Amino acid sequence: MNAPATEPTRVRAIARDGVTRVKLQARHVMETGRRKNELGLLVPAHYVTELVVTHNGRVVLDAAFGPSVSQNPYLSFAFAGGAPGDTVSVRWRDNLGASRVDEATVG
Repeated sequence: MNAPATEPTRVRAIARDGVTRVKLQARHVMETGRRKNELGLLVPAHYVTELVVTHNGRVVLDAAFGPSVSQNPYLSFAFAGGAPGDTVSVRWRDNLGASRVDEATVG
């Protein structure tokens, strides 16, 4: 089964005083597999299972998601280090095998 195309992950990263703050929104339907459609049939489960954020290739966030996470999940976190011009990369994979990688430049 082919998963539908997804929109880019929204990523914003700002470095200040030795700390980089990251805000991101992964654009995904996050279906639990428990909701019924208008015909009363279950909508198949389709949700992000893992999300990894790297800074210049170093993992700064490694998250495991499940079906209880809301549609288009939003995360905000900070890590030590980082400077303007560095790269922050967000990679996720879902339960149907689809994946996406998006990058942002630290401001």
